[in-house]
Amino acid sequence: MTASPARHAVAALALATLAATACAQSSPAPAFAAASATPAALDSSLKPLADPRLDRVGQAIEAARAGRFNAADYGDLTDHPLYGWVEYASLTRDLDGLPRDRAEAFLARHDGEPVGETFRKAWLAQAAKREDWTAFNQAWRDGMDGTALACQRLQAEQASGQAGAGWTARAQAVWTSSGNSLPDACDPVFATLAARGGLAPELRWQRFDLAAEAWQPGVMRSIARGLPEDQQALANDYAAFIDTPHPRALAWPKTVRSRLVASQGLARLGKADPDAAEAQLPRYAGALEFSEADRGRVLYQVALWTVASYLPGSARRLDAVPAASYDPRLHEWRVREALSRSDWPAALAAIRRMDDAQRSESRWQYFEARLAEKAGDATTARRLYGQAAGNSDFHGFLAADRLEQPYTLCPWQPRAPAATIAKVTGDAALQRAVSLARLEQAGWAAAEWKDTRSRFSDAERLVAVEYAEANGWFDRAVFGLDLSNDEERRLYDLRFPLHHDATLRREAARNRLDPAWVAAEIRAESIFNPRARSPANALGLMQILPGTGASVAAKLGLPWNGASSLYDPDTNIILGSAYLRQMMDENGGQPYFAIAGYNAGPSPLLRWRTQRPGMDPDFWIETVSYKETREYVARVLAFSVIYDWKLDGDALTLSDRIRGRIDGPRKGFVCDAGPHAAAEGG
Repeated sequence: MTASPARHAVAALALATLAATACAQSSPAPAFAAASATPAALDSSLKPLADPRLDRVGQAIEAARAGRFNAADYGDLTDHPLYGWVEYASLTRDLDGLPRDRAEAFLARHDGEPVGETFRKAWLAQAAKREDWTAFNQAWRDGMDGTALACQRLQAEQASGQAGAGWTARAQAVWTSSGNSLPDACDPVFATLAARGGLAPELRWQRFDLAAEAWQPGVMRSIARGLPEDQQALANDYAAFIDTPHPRALAWPKTVRSRLVASQGLARLGKADPDAAEAQLPRYAGALEFSEADRGRVLYQVALWTVASYLPGSARRLDAVPAASYDPRLHEWRVREALSRSDWPAALAAIRRMDDAQRSESRWQYFEARLAEKAGDATTARRLYGQAAGNSDFHGFLAADRLEQPYTLCPWQPRAPAATIAKVTGDAALQRAVSLARLEQAGWAAAEWKDTRSRFSDAERLVAVEYAEANGWFDRAVFGLDLSNDEERRLYDLRFPLHHDATLRREAARNRLDPAWVAAEIRAESIFNPRARSPANALGLMQILPGTGASVAAKLGLPWNGASSLYDPDTNIILGSAYLRQMMDENGGQPYFAIAGYNAGPSPLLRWRTQRPGMDPDFWIETVSYKETREYVARVLAFSVIYDWKLDGDALTLSDRIRGRIDGPRKGFVCDAGPHAAAEGG
């Protein structure tokens, strides 16, 4: 699901008469004989978990959360595998008033189970709030994570007289763990540590430096209060410089710390006001004798925040950054800056300054080939296109088009033994996980899933992912697979679910759209979860904002039946597709503009179109300012190719698709068994 920089979600409306005609079930995806002769799935016989009492469990959870739960009313559920979560909902509704004996009895019954360990964290926080350290120590289990819990444990040990020899070292480790603000629970621990002589000035300065690097002047001031009086004034002046650079720094001692703070303060200024930071740098660099690394720290931010908006002076500022301060991010921006000016030689030179690892990514192989081609070096271009085309991603597909060859897609579909399938599908925690997912208890489902994942082998985990998908829990193919593993990235049947394809085809035809694009948008937005809801209240398959839906409803002259109707899959697809058509019409019939606007909103899209009119789509996409939108456009277009395969077994060329041509020639797929045959991430 996408969290946009300036979210402008797809609009739709609930139209019961249309939705009633939609086919809510998917039809089988075609076989893909051209690329692979492997089995169609890990096990096509996996069936959804049947539980006639699941709705009743959902009612019990709702009652518990509302404070209406009476155990006697739900006696028929006491033997249900999810009853512990019903109890959890009831117990956590009023932790302030929960008697200790009830909490400890629940922990004893569910010790080691996900529901018990989830409750344990909540109960530990409550015990710490009560300062009931006896209860806290009774409930504590080693291995629990979280800085707040670690500090509460240290506090409990100290208050209970159990602070042994290792207490000071563990408290000091928390102290130096971050330059950012730490939880309030750590304050009494640090006070005790200081009282015991465990926060010497050297240790305070160590965290102070971390806070300066993290641009946290408030934390720096807090630390300064504990320093010796003769050091406090300088420490506070350091913190003030991070807030706003000031000329007093010109008289600071010429120390490593002074240079660190001054360069970090100027770097922070460079993010907000690159012109001011660049203008002030020479004074402070000269007075404090900056090293190249100190200067680079400032010049990096000045260049980055200039080029990120393609402001005048971008190229000059990029050139001013010392080579040692360059990282992959800045190398990418150096290429984009040159592309934005259509300075092909400079862009090619920028790619060739990258290290081998970055330069060998399909994105930069493709652009190096494109730029070599523009320079008249056809031999180099073909070689690099060939390397990029072995990847099943956006740039790999574009490279294949340049070579006029089939796309690389090499599905991996392992067959699990019957014994493995039986073990996995019979696992109680996995069954609880998928049931909770069906009840839309995402956090609880994730806790149960984490428990299963810790016990399963890789082969068993893959079966678990497919079992989750059979139960409608599609995001496990993103969060349950290891996408750094080339083979698991090639589990296309799991990673790219396809449902409601009859509706997809019909509405795409109605709106003169590519149905694979509609499927790709759904995959990118919700992973085919019809109940998806974003923090911004975007709803359903295509993540529709209710207000935007109502507005478009009025434009189309159709009734708007409220936000909840957006959870209906067919309604969502019907009117989400209509909105995509509207976006296309508003943007010259160009899908890549529509996709960018879908993610970032109309204002950024207008700015990008105005800045670079007439630019080729591949260069335009790469020069989009927002990283999320840039990657989103490439991801949706790559997903479209894969969904074309799932829908029809071949694909419209990406070169046509990117420009909105849906009736052009189609091409097949081949399986390149090389190491790079991996699908677009996500």
